[in-house]
Amino acid sequence: MSTTALKEVSPKSSDHVSPRWKQNAKPIQKFGTVIRSLPIGIDEKVRTEVCEQLNLMLADTSSLRDLYKKSHWQVGGPTFYQLHLLFDKHFGEQVELVDLLAERIQTLGGVSVAMAHDVAELTRLERPPRDREEVPVQISRVLEAHESIIQHARALAKRAQDLGDDGTNDLLISEVVRTNELQVWFISEHLVEMPLVHAK
Repeated sequence: MSTTALKEVSPKSSDHVSPRWKQNAKPIQKFGTVIRSLPIGIDEKVRTEVCEQLNLMLADTSSLRDLYKKSHWQVGGPTFYQLHLLFDKHFGEQVELVDLLAERIQTLGGVSVAMAHDVAELTRLERPPRDREEVPVQISRVLEAHESIIQHARALAKRAQDLGDDGTNDLLISEVVRTNELQVWFISEHLVEMPLVHAK
């Protein structure tokens, strides 16, 4: 092949490695639906009900995750260092729960909620102000969020068990409930009045 021929082919061949980044298409699955036929032994109607509830829990857990990060950034006072680290640790554990819940929804053939504006529409947790609040108020907000999630998780776990969805039941009890209960213990102890030097 001549050098002239190579020069003529070269510009055209470069088109094959250019990213085709302005693409659009119809959704492959609508939010709120599940794949009709899925060989996991759970009926479509059951999967639809469970995915709807799991998406609510995912939205709440995503909100709690972000509440921990807000608290991590805005905490202050004598316990700043301890709470700054603890809030961030709990944030990381909530990140893991978000991923587990989203993957469970996808495993059941559903579509997991993902974007912040969609989470904001679905969550049942009270929206905190943009302002910086005192530490006891920050902790109280976190504890109220935990209580809401734990109550919902227990109810949904029972419902999933009744419907024969053992995987969801196991996820909720082994991961969601236990993680949230443990975090409640660590956080609530910061609201207990305890003498540091002299016993009463």
